[in-house]
Amino acid sequence: MPRPTVAQLTYGSCTVIFSTLAMLLLSQTSSGPGIAVIVVAAVALGVLVAMTVPTPKPSRTVVARSAASAAASRPQSVSVTVPVTVPAHAPVQAPVPAVVASAPEPVREPTAP
Repeated sequence: MPRPTVAQLTYGSCTVIFSTLAMLLLSQTSSGPGIAVIVVAAVALGVLVAMTVPTPKPSRTVVARSAASAAASRPQSVSVTVPVTVPAHAPVQAPVPAVVASAPEPVREPTAP
């Protein structure tokens, strides 16, 4: 048996939650057996909705053609894999001269109007 898809789980869960809420609000029941019947009905409805959600179809297999017609209909392609090595680079930081590092920044004072 295949696993349920995300869409099936989502639709089924939302159906259970919203149908339970709607039935409880509409019936205004407060007894235990009444709530149990509503919950069972909501779960059954959620399962029904989840099972009717269309599932993705498996990809179709291509019917084998003769070699002559296959070669005539499309050109041959060649796939080449080339291994590439990328060297790891460390961040490069230029050394700051001591004169520049210790020099004070110039102060700009506003000019008089």
